[in-house]
Amino acid sequence: MAAPVAAAKDLLARLVGFDTTSHKSNLPIIGFIADYLRQHGVQSTLVPTPDGQKASLFATIGPTGVGGVALSGHTDVVPVDGQTWSSDPFTLVERDGKLHGRGACDMKGYLACVLAMVPEFKARKLATPIHVAFSYDEEVGCTGVRPMIAELGASLPRPSMVLVGEPTSMMVVDAHKGPMRWVVRLTGRAAHSSMPHLGVNAITYAGQLLGELARIEAELKGTGLNSRFDPPYTTLQVTQMAGGNASNIVPTACWFGWEIRRLPGFDAQALDARFRGFAEERCAAPMRQVDADAGVSIELTNEVPPFQADPRSRAVPLTLKLAQQNDTFAVCYATEASLFQEGGAPAVVCGPGNIAQAHTPDEYIEIGELEKCLAFLSRLADWTEG
Repeated sequence: MAAPVAAAKDLLARLVGFDTTSHKSNLPIIGFIADYLRQHGVQSTLVPTPDGQKASLFATIGPTGVGGVALSGHTDVVPVDGQTWSSDPFTLVERDGKLHGRGACDMKGYLACVLAMVPEFKARKLATPIHVAFSYDEEVGCTGVRPMIAELGASLPRPSMVLVGEPTSMMVVDAHKGPMRWVVRLTGRAAHSSMPHLGVNAITYAGQLLGELARIEAELKGTGLNSRFDPPYTTLQVTQMAGGNASNIVPTACWFGWEIRRLPGFDAQALDARFRGFAEERCAAPMRQVDADAGVSIELTNEVPPFQADPRSRAVPLTLKLAQQNDTFAVCYATEASLFQEGGAPAVVCGPGNIAQAHTPDEYIEIGELEKCLAFLSRLADWTEG
């Protein structure tokens, strides 16, 4: 395994060197990956954004016309702004058996392992194809993978199963929560602060909405518990807020963002309907009595479904075998697994690195995690030859 580890480290250094923060184009790294695959006789298909500034990459190694196994990962990383690093975030640095760099853990370490194994995959007589499925904009709501999933079974083959390589310390994850995010905008009416009855205070009404969210949050902590998750309930929190113009003006505008991370099976539609009903009855209606143009706007801005592995699929049993483990786990963060599964490709999550290192200053992945992942992928190659 020495040669693949060396190759993985070299590839990881190259991948980390691309600043793929989500607000930037990922075309340079996609071009590098496509060229690398081409050098090994593997052709890629790109699924670009409408403006051509980003793209997902899909490639197949082995026979065509068979479902196969897709190895899925995202190319984007979170920003380093406001973080203090001991070294350049976009230069891979090895210290004490750890490889430091933005995205080293989440999740370029996995991408590097997959690419390092391409020569071995090509050398095998694969009876089942191995697909490479690399996406963009996972960090901003798993948005980039969706156009690629839409092409599965059309311009792209639909895999029989998808192994999503998010950092799980190579443990097998068969369930995760699903985030939903809203933005609430309140429009009031300005007035001199000495005459508040002539205005509509957007911040005051926002406070009522925040109170309702706090009541819902308290209820969620005691209902529908699932001990596989930590915490074992659907979480709710307000994440952003701004409003007002000056201390002597009745505030005419306020907005806030809030989210839930829901358990599999949670009725999000009922929660959404409850909040919208409260907003209309307790806020928007009385606001309009003072000014017809005042009111509340509620927008669902992003949704990633909760994930529960399909019990009819071979994905979980196979991944347990390849990982040489007996137990599965559930996590509270979201991945692209649920989207693949909704798109007709059963999924499971298993990848190198500890999620506790993701998004942090001096982010790192241990070399031992790369070794475990490469061994896992080698056993996958054994299985696909079978």
